[in-house]
Amino acid sequence: MSTTAELLKQASDLFPDEVVTQAHVRHFDLPLGAGRFALITLDNGLDHTKPTTFGPASLANLDAAIDQVEKEAADGEIVGVGITGKPFIFAVGADLKGVELLKEREHALAIGKGGHDVFKRLSKLAVPTFAYYNGAAMGGGVEVGLHCTYRTVSTAVPAFSLPEVFLGLVPGWGGCTLLPNLIGADKAVTVIIENSLNQNRQLKGKQVHELGIADAIFEGADFLEQSLVWTASVLKGDVTVERPAVDRGEAWDQAVERGRAIADSKVHGAAPAAYRALDIIAAAKSGDLQAGFDAEDEALADLIMSGELRAGLYAFNLVQKRGKRPVGAPDKSLARPVTKVGVVGAGLMASQLALLFVRRLEVPVVLTDIDQERIDKGVAYVHSEIDKLLGKGRIDQDKANRLKALVTGVLDKAEGFADADFVIEAVFEEMGVKQQVFAEVEAVAPEHAILATNTSSLSVTEMASKLKHPERVVGFHFFNPVAVLPLLEVVRGEKTDDASLATAFAVAKKLKKTAVLVKDAPAFVVNRILTRFMGEIQNVIDEGTPVEVAEKAVEPLGLPMSPLVLLELVGPAIGLHVSETLNKAFPDRFTVSPNLKAVVEAGKRGFYVYDSGKPELDPEVAALLKQGDTVLTEDQVRARVLDAVAQEIGLMLDEGVVAEPQDIDLCLITGAGWPFHLGGITPYLDREGISERVNGKRFLPVGVASAPA
Repeated sequence: MSTTAELLKQASDLFPDEVVTQAHVRHFDLPLGAGRFALITLDNGLDHTKPTTFGPASLANLDAAIDQVEKEAADGEIVGVGITGKPFIFAVGADLKGVELLKEREHALAIGKGGHDVFKRLSKLAVPTFAYYNGAAMGGGVEVGLHCTYRTVSTAVPAFSLPEVFLGLVPGWGGCTLLPNLIGADKAVTVIIENSLNQNRQLKGKQVHELGIADAIFEGADFLEQSLVWTASVLKGDVTVERPAVDRGEAWDQAVERGRAIADSKVHGAAPAAYRALDIIAAAKSGDLQAGFDAEDEALADLIMSGELRAGLYAFNLVQKRGKRPVGAPDKSLARPVTKVGVVGAGLMASQLALLFVRRLEVPVVLTDIDQERIDKGVAYVHSEIDKLLGKGRIDQDKANRLKALVTGVLDKAEGFADADFVIEAVFEEMGVKQQVFAEVEAVAPEHAILATNTSSLSVTEMASKLKHPERVVGFHFFNPVAVLPLLEVVRGEKTDDASLATAFAVAKKLKKTAVLVKDAPAFVVNRILTRFMGEIQNVIDEGTPVEVAEKAVEPLGLPMSPLVLLELVGPAIGLHVSETLNKAFPDRFTVSPNLKAVVEAGKRGFYVYDSGKPELDPEVAALLKQGDTVLTEDQVRARVLDAVAQEIGLMLDEGVVAEPQDIDLCLITGAGWPFHLGGITPYLDREGISERVNGKRFLPVGVASAPA
């Protein structure tokens, strides 16, 4: 049987590039004459932009620190032990870069056991232990504190979570077992399952205290000092920590069932992590902690070696790294400053854009439209949204006043855009209209101004073709709702120059969007793939497959909504328009559904009515549908849809629409809510063998976003 030290040494050898966290021990006398105290501070020696993590060498350092305080506690030299973090960061969990390097299950098991063996020691010391959550705490950072006797939290903690299920893991160093035993199964399911599967929702310090995870909460400014005064009061017996009894009856089972319902609605059984976590929470009802820790070790080992986790880590790295350093973007030193923004149009999309630009850039934003009434409505929308931010406490009154003063509207483009550096149009999706708008803007805007189009499918090159300076036109395609979806497809037209493109990327970064460089090809990336995907669904319905069979066929993908609900969100008229654009470009692969056309012509907003609260086929739409007599099974529909998507992605990569498959995945994750646990679309198509069946090869090498061979 290997010792903890041996396990961690073996793991360290596999992970030579670990950013190592030190565990510094210092001693001092507590206030109120409570006695001598040892405080362990976790610190990797870097500032808060490089959060503290636990790799094998870091765990070994904490183990050594506990060796020291264990002896001091046994010898009666100290009355308690505390653990805290460097400024702004407590600790953010396991070092995920190391997880990706593991190729054998026994090494994965060692990581689980190593973490447990070190953290468990905190609960077995001869004196009480205290965790002081002073800053961001995630995963193993939260869990190390759960092994302590008591916990305090700072009001300034911005992010606190157990995000493992989001990535395809379980909280495996005590989280699944200790948290329900501390705060009850229902609250634990909220933190471990519900928050994770809701795009990794974070808790603030106040919520951590309200949930009962922390026993006390103090202001950030003197958090540690106040925590130590409280610690002294606890040790002297002046403060007694009382925690509500945990309901181990039916409420526990109901909480686990609620968790299963959440997992089913989010991943439809397509990813195992949530279900493994719920099994451990269910078993934790007995209060047998060691059995829970053993189950966590086994679950971690299985999941670390799974394709789903590798896909989740791949997706995480795409969003965190590739998304922040766009591939193919010109040198940022070429970017020109943007001190004023013009928006052509004042409808809903244009108004959303105006709001985003004024919030992020904090420069004057001016809207124009064809009449004053529309302009006034657009400006009023932006002002009302700023008032909502004020009402929620997201901004103060001064900021609200300043932002509202920056947003204006004028009828005359010459007046509005004469000194604008960046003008974006969000008008009707018709080439002639767009060309006319750009001709009008070019006549009045300064020569250096970028002319951006929010087109979803039209050619940027053609739009710029009649201008004197086509080199300054760039596609700037946002996704709806603008405030929610991070993706921004930055489209380079044939004549777009590097300075204009660099400026577009600089603006995208200030807008806090995930920018991906895209070639000027029909419908760019997301809309082209989704239109092919939706087109096949529509085709099988037109041919005779019942609507509910076609919809259910793609449920195993775990998409955020079904295809026809997505169509409703996009708007059937827009869906039809994009399919017509792509049908013109690629008539052999993209069809225009006569049934969709009939739905649009009838003025219907979608295929469903929601009278019972659930989507049901609208009887009026059902009466419009003309179907053939070819009925496919769910499996046949799914195969046909995914084959079509695999073919389209292969063709897009051949055409150079984006640099690599990774950009396709990044676009679908951030622009269409494609499930994180699938790693995007290309790893899923590889794992299911569809890529090779359709294109004769994988999109990604074995071991990238998949389990090691």
